[in-house]
Amino acid sequence: MKVSLLQTDIRWKDPQANRQRAQALIDTLPSVDLIVLPEMFTTGFCTDPVGVAEPADSDTLKWMLQVASSRQAAVAGSVATQAGDCYYNRFYFVKPDGSYACYDKRHLFSFAGEHERYTPGKQRVDVEYNGWRILLQVCYDLRFPVFSRNRGDYDLILYVANWPTVRISAWNTLLQARAIENQCYVVGVNRTGNDPALSYNGSSALIDYLGHPLTTESSSEEILYGELDRSALEAFRTKFPAWRDADSFTLTDL
Repeated sequence: MKVSLLQTDIRWKDPQANRQRAQALIDTLPSVDLIVLPEMFTTGFCTDPVGVAEPADSDTLKWMLQVASSRQAAVAGSVATQAGDCYYNRFYFVKPDGSYACYDKRHLFSFAGEHERYTPGKQRVDVEYNGWRILLQVCYDLRFPVFSRNRGDYDLILYVANWPTVRISAWNTLLQARAIENQCYVVGVNRTGNDPALSYNGSSALIDYLGHPLTTESSSEEILYGELDRSALEAFRTKFPAWRDADSFTLTDL
């Protein structure tokens, strides 16, 4: 599966401008199977969603549907979303056939006050696409390995983020750890640029099941590309079946 990682510089609270910029980048893509955008790619990491969050049937979701159809590729990224009286950091995974799944960020970043306005998600979400089973995760989720533990139900994790430069070493390390411990591919897409509080230096990556980066680290706005090999993943899991020795437990308090 061919994947493109759109490491964008997000204009603060300007969905239309950010969609236009993303579209301009997408228009330059070769044929790919999956396009991944950062967390809150239309607004930046805005912890006060009032007047900024989009409705569940948002212009951004409609745009993602249009892109997925026209490019015949899945499109993924999170959007500040209002549903009823609640706000969610909602990760959409949109397929070319017009269907989509969404995951509401479970671990809200209380250090920055995200938990004060947003509602945490209640379930883990994985999707099937082109024969791949894909787990959807958002930014701070990366720090909680029990939640993302592979129960034999996925082959790839997608992490979308606004992960600041000051903590980027943790981002790099944890992406590799999730790949190694879960014997899966990991795609992490982070933004670049600045918002009113922090700076971001990208470091988006595609990492294989051995923890090896398959992309070159970059701090500027650009598109990164990588390819996932299903047969190689299955061969490694068969040759080194560490998953068989995993502790038997499940989360029950979601």
